[in-house]
Amino acid sequence: MGNLIFLDSLRGFSDAAFLVLRVLVGAFLMWGTWDNIASSERMQEFVGFLTALKCPLPELAAPVSVYAQFLCGALILVGLLTRWAGLVMTFNFIVAVALLTLGGGETDFRALFPPLVMIAIPLVLATHGPGQYAADALLTRSK
Repeated sequence: MGNLIFLDSLRGFSDAAFLVLRVLVGAFLMWGTWDNIASSERMQEFVGFLTALKCPLPELAAPVSVYAQFLCGALILVGLLTRWAGLVMTFNFIVAVALLTLGGGETDFRALFPPLVMIAIPLVLATHGPGQYAADALLTRSK
């Protein structure tokens, strides 16, 4: 009866759930930044966006954020150095939310929800790890 109420049997699928989560988040981060990597015009648009948000050193912050998101997205996707990638992305999106609220005056929860989710998911990956279907798990198993 307890299993029916608390669905304990779903615990056996947690590694698969982490795999799905990692693939979606990693692919999203890579897809969402590729245009800034492939096009200097798009990168300059991002620099302008950060400038409007009163970001310090936007010419440096834009490429650092873009390349960090792309690299961490790739690491999260394959589950390699997942905890570190999660921490870096958590920090990146905390800064993004701070810029949006302090520099941009954004207070609408609907508008802030996507970057808030991008704080929460990498934080979960940093604290729980990538699951067993990950490069990290293969590397730690071989020791």
